[in-house]
Amino acid sequence: MLNHIVLMGRLVRDPELRHTASGVPVASFRIAVDRDFGNRETGEREADFIDVVAWRSTGEFVSKYFAKGRMAVVSGRLQMRNWTDKEGGKRTSAEVVADNVYFGDSKRDSDGGSYNGSSYAGGSNNSYRSYGDSNSAPAGGSNYAAPAAPAASDFAMLEDDDSELPF
Repeated sequence: MLNHIVLMGRLVRDPELRHTASGVPVASFRIAVDRDFGNRETGEREADFIDVVAWRSTGEFVSKYFAKGRMAVVSGRLQMRNWTDKEGGKRTSAEVVADNVYFGDSKRDSDGGSYNGSSYAGGSNNSYRSYGDSNSAPAGGSNYAAPAAPAASDFAMLEDDDSELPF
């Protein structure tokens, strides 16, 4: 059996970090995930609001580096949780238990922008970088130079005879 889910969406509020009685950190947050299709009548895209729980170091990471409006890529598993409401009724909730949470945007893209309840405009500004990604430009940006291509002398032709290979 396989239970794996990957979601990309914006946090609708700041993560809440709590600790269990034994001191284990757990962060809970909600993300808004746009649907791939629009409403039939209005043509506007709708969003699903999904609860996420991150335990231990993942939860601490989320609470430290993510805030309302920040794009997050969540990888984990879907879990159904049964609980009893104030009136004694049996209820069921779906939530994602996060194994990994990555940045879905750069810090520069998320500054000044927060989720306001409407669908975000997806586009080329949405990157899939995680914290410490070596492919992301430094914050200064202007001093960044792309890595140099390997020198031609690093490559050599093979002189082996391939006639005896079975394929």
